[in-house]
Amino acid sequence: MTQVLKGVRVLEVAQFVFVPSAGAILADWGAEVIKVEHPLRGDAQRGMVTIGGVRFDPRVNPMMEHPNRGKRSIGIDIATPAGRDLVHALARDCDVFLTNYLPAARQKLGIDVEHIRAANPAIIYARGSAYGDKGPDRNRGGFDSTAFWIHSGIAHAFTPQEYDVPLTQGIGGFGDSIAGMNLAGGIAAALFHRSQGGAPSEVDVSLLSSAWWASGQVLDTYVESGQQLRVSVPRAGGSAFSPFLGHYKTGDGRVISLFILVPGPYIRDTFTHLGLARMAEDPRFSTAEALMANAAAAGEAIAAAFARHGFDYWREHLKTMKGQWAAVQSLVDLGGDEQALANDMFFEVERIDGAGHLRIARGPVQFDHAPVETCRAPQAAEHTEAILLELGLEWEAIERLKAEGTIA
Repeated sequence: MTQVLKGVRVLEVAQFVFVPSAGAILADWGAEVIKVEHPLRGDAQRGMVTIGGVRFDPRVNPMMEHPNRGKRSIGIDIATPAGRDLVHALARDCDVFLTNYLPAARQKLGIDVEHIRAANPAIIYARGSAYGDKGPDRNRGGFDSTAFWIHSGIAHAFTPQEYDVPLTQGIGGFGDSIAGMNLAGGIAAALFHRSQGGAPSEVDVSLLSSAWWASGQVLDTYVESGQQLRVSVPRAGGSAFSPFLGHYKTGDGRVISLFILVPGPYIRDTFTHLGLARMAEDPRFSTAEALMANAAAAGEAIAAAFARHGFDYWREHLKTMKGQWAAVQSLVDLGGDEQALANDMFFEVERIDGAGHLRIARGPVQFDHAPVETCRAPQAAEHTEAILLELGLEWEAIERLKAEGTIA
């Protein structure tokens, strides 16, 4: 694996998923990431051992692995003067300081940009927030379910207009991981800028800004026009506009989705693959205009064709079809998906209990076709002594700090 950030040192003072996931991406790319955690509690997410009703062993927890793989952990109480001094000392030898603490907490704890830059004027200071580091909501905290999902309009856009309240965000950490990738990319750009002689940057990414970028293709249009389309409750079959757009049930009750946005070039090939070759010769369906004008009739024929065979048949048979389609899968299905596996979308880390390995999703960027090679997420404060020894502290000083409760 090409470690494109080898030699970069990152100091992370952050919790939960969004900002730590940016640190995890940087670690995947070869950076050394030191995670500062509270000496007793650790990252607040260590106390969360369920997601979506699934419970995990608190020691072997994928919820911690995803945003923290590849890091080292040091336990420091940054609320103490001695703890702040240690953070500043660590920052002196780092290229990036990464945090998601709110402005008031950063000031109180002495980790805002002016404090960290006093220790290291060349450091890149990266902030992740819910709503951005400017404006009336600068001091307001939030999670992806509030800032990314609800406040941004995404929940409204995804909720069928027949419903009175928005859909709940169905994937925990969904906006967090997207925003974390954005923040990692911003940090990489700032590192490049500094390497070219530019001044060290402050980098800001919010859950809200990540949501509006993800929605930008339609957001710009809706804001300009003042109008927004709303989705309807989904149903099986073709859309009212085109039979080549829709969700079709297979003979065993699974679903194949067609999304052939420009149907004209694909009419003959699609009908042939569906066992409906004669329909391509029928003037009602032989051109894009005619096909859409007779969408209901064509949709019924396509639905009947899909019902003649099971899901596995169609998933294999349609591989040679030129038009765009997808087999509807669950997240669990993705664990065995041949395309995901062929593209190294998972990698393995050793379990802390020694009982085999955990599979972890890699980041979306791949270098030189090589899979990710990294280690498991650290236990809280697992590397405290080693990091402090590297910093130059003597054992006597480390023992004294432990006795005071400054470190763990």
